[in-house]
Amino acid sequence: MASSPHALHSSNSEELRKYTKFHPSLWGDFFLTYQPPTTPQSASMKERAEMLREDVRKIVKGTKELPEILNLIITLQRLGLDSYYESEIDKLLHGVYKSDCYHDNDMNLVSLRFYLLRKNGYNVPSDVFLKFKTKDGNFVDADTRSLLSLYNASYLRTRDEKVLDEAISYTTCRLQDALPHLESSLAMEVSSFLDIPLFKKVGIIEARSYIPIYEKESTRNEAILEFAKLNFNLQQLVFCQELKECTMWWKDIHTKSKLSFVRDRIVELYFWMNNACYYPTCSLSRIVLTKTTAIITILDDIFDTYGTTEECMQIAEAIYRWDESAVSLLPEYAKGFYLCLLDTFTSFEKELGLKKSYRVFYLKERMKHLVQLYCNELKWRNEDYVPTMSEHLQVTMETVGSVALTCAAFVGMGDIITREAFEWILSCPQFFKSFAIFVRLTNDLVTTQREQTGVHSPSSVHCYMKEHGTTMQDAFEKIKRLSEDSWKDMIQGSLMLEDQPRVVPRTVLDLSRTAVHMYKQCDTFTTSETLREIIKLLFVEPIPE
Repeated sequence: MASSPHALHSSNSEELRKYTKFHPSLWGDFFLTYQPPTTPQSASMKERAEMLREDVRKIVKGTKELPEILNLIITLQRLGLDSYYESEIDKLLHGVYKSDCYHDNDMNLVSLRFYLLRKNGYNVPSDVFLKFKTKDGNFVDADTRSLLSLYNASYLRTRDEKVLDEAISYTTCRLQDALPHLESSLAMEVSSFLDIPLFKKVGIIEARSYIPIYEKESTRNEAILEFAKLNFNLQQLVFCQELKECTMWWKDIHTKSKLSFVRDRIVELYFWMNNACYYPTCSLSRIVLTKTTAIITILDDIFDTYGTTEECMQIAEAIYRWDESAVSLLPEYAKGFYLCLLDTFTSFEKELGLKKSYRVFYLKERMKHLVQLYCNELKWRNEDYVPTMSEHLQVTMETVGSVALTCAAFVGMGDIITREAFEWILSCPQFFKSFAIFVRLTNDLVTTQREQTGVHSPSSVHCYMKEHGTTMQDAFEKIKRLSEDSWKDMIQGSLMLEDQPRVVPRTVLDLSRTAVHMYKQCDTFTTSETLREIIKLLFVEPIPE
């Protein structure tokens, strides 16, 4: 053991200090006292929103023609209103699926139909697009809106769907060429989708972005527009209350612990988890997810950068025991944190009540498993061992936290999530493995180069380089392809989950979308200043009426 207790990880600690000292929390205690300017009108806003919600329901029920049905559903989804009309939308889409009376030579219509049906669990074939292929292997000429619909539909591809792979390549080139010549609102949409396709976009962020665009459309429905604005602003009030609770909890942990080295990112964590569970009925899920992710972040910072091997093993043993008596095992700086961890999970059980408190057991078991895998990574690092890609992913697809966080999301959900669903989740079926691999590879693509400055466990990039004798650039390209393949596998898996409630694949895909957003260009969680503007738009600034 080195003479200084943390000398073993001095380079890692220096790296972490860089991101905590020079990238401190941008928000501090802001949300402890902040109230959006719409707060005084909340009662009248709710009354008006309830009236508009029913007006829009009449519109949904009264829509009969296929083009109008498809355009209405995709509009409601993009505006963040679809959750209010799930049964009506299900009925409409079932009718769309059963009917073959549509213009199958209309690229826009065929693309919208395919997109909405696959997104909602219908395993419709992709060969409907073959009729749009030309003899030379390209696609027929079409207007920009049709090309954009085909582009977005193609991202619901699974493996070996060559026609969709080709459609992405073709439409990407065509849309990029058309971009300088489009009118401003369409150009904005095309540019946004070229950056992140519609199916991969985070729902609440898309709603905030699309409402101002929809407001300018000549075909807009005024009732739908007004409801979208009111709904977002009312949700914002709820989000701010949840942020206040999470910030108070975070301050309490810091008061009782000696964790000055951890990333102070509670607002950013809430933003991240909110993106995955933004639906009005998911308040408890957002809070459980945020607190659980904060705890995982602290553990990650200890195991990856701050703690000695001995200290990490002591913390692991205490978590395996999950009992207050285990606090005596811990290094001084971890004792307060450990007691807060126990208290937090106890508070989850109390919030859930007797009938649902059993769910926390499954989350605890996932946390214990996560720490066990952290210890495996620690062993690799101490032995300077670079595993094969297969060995690496067997461990790291879970140490990225994706499966534990899915479990946390389901802890706070309604009665539709059963004990059997938790048993299934903890068995880590192939659908969850594809999801976990996607998140791991997406994370590694943006964190590998930054983590060169410290002593870290090998990333998937390093493992691929060693196993195949490639350059780092070649390894990056391969990992990108593997990441996209795992996304395709998720789509395939989601279409096969007939024995699970729809909320299961929906939540997993929503968590995957957050990874797309958070790791698009860099690790925006660690270098969180890149999130400042979007956090303001979601939680601080209401949409003008």
